[in-house]
Amino acid sequence: MTRPPDRLIHRWAILGPVQPVRDVTASAPVDRSWTQEAVRRLLADANRSADTHLHKVNLPAGWDVDLYLKDESTHPTGSLKHRLARSLFLYGICNGWIGPGTTVTEASSGSTAISEAHIARLLDLPFIAVMARSTSPEKVALIEAEGGRCHLVDDPSAVYDEARRLAEETDGHYMDQFTYAERATDWRGNNNIAESIFDQLALERHPVPEWIVVGAGTGGTSATIGRFTRYRGLDTRLAVVDPEGSAFLKSFAGEGGTGAGSRIEGIGRPRVEPSFVPQVVDRMLGVPDAASVAAMRFLKSRTGIRGGASTGTNLYGALLLACEMQSAGRAGSIVTLVNDHTERYCQTADADAWVEQQGLDLEPYDRVLARAWDDGVWGG
Repeated sequence: MTRPPDRLIHRWAILGPVQPVRDVTASAPVDRSWTQEAVRRLLADANRSADTHLHKVNLPAGWDVDLYLKDESTHPTGSLKHRLARSLFLYGICNGWIGPGTTVTEASSGSTAISEAHIARLLDLPFIAVMARSTSPEKVALIEAEGGRCHLVDDPSAVYDEARRLAEETDGHYMDQFTYAERATDWRGNNNIAESIFDQLALERHPVPEWIVVGAGTGGTSATIGRFTRYRGLDTRLAVVDPEGSAFLKSFAGEGGTGAGSRIEGIGRPRVEPSFVPQVVDRMLGVPDAASVAAMRFLKSRTGIRGGASTGTNLYGALLLACEMQSAGRAGSIVTLVNDHTERYCQTADADAWVEQQGLDLEPYDRVLARAWDDGVWGG
């Protein structure tokens, strides 16, 4: 027999004889059969609802700027958040945080909770949405229609801790969209919203948009789009529109990280959420709440597209950028989102009584929008 090299003999002498392997089995092993079935159901949902329409908006004749609205309200649960909810559940399940019978809790302004309640029912899981008491009644009704339970709090800033407390109390899982939105979504592709936008633009005259305009809710959508454009080596810039009272714009400008919160549901958070990645944002635009509501109604009157108030925020910012491009003689395209449907705001942003109660004057912004849309000029 060949003698081993001296260095191996020396190493054995140092380490001593072979020790037995320490084998510790997980105290609560994951039910793999349940996990496999849950993932199958979620992927089947993705196959049924993987994409949404991209509408080309007719701006004034002769413009070299094209405006597109990606209509996320056509998802099964009626909003952009359907993509996020599915990703969050997949992330929680594949991490072993969610299993058979797990109670899922979430802090939400409504739309994410509607989508999560839908998916929880798809997986036969109990779901609790923690929301501010000011959340529109239409959203509360939609969550309950999906089998979820609504837990309303008076202080909007308390939703996080209350959702975490309820998860601990039920031995459940706090989904925490505001932390995990940017990491649960596969920003490299897998038919995320960014990949879908660029695939749908492929045959347009300006297939690589100059700007994509989105709001700052969790920060997950802006993170996905900003990362994707860098990953693909695209020149598209990302503009985040932010309502008054939000913390995101103040933080981006170096003026602190808290705000009073916004009347525009779904965006304009009172704190900068952990999922917001400012390094991938090229520009932020502050939009008054009255402008968001006016733009929501303007879109409906000019196109028949019935988006919610956060869609109005998107449109207001997109039209400002379109006018800037037109004024500079710069050709290109701009894409923004229809986040959800007007029907969720029948008693709030789409109700004249609510607008009056909030002290919002829409008329000055109606003039700005009409001049931008008809003449390509920004300003009242």
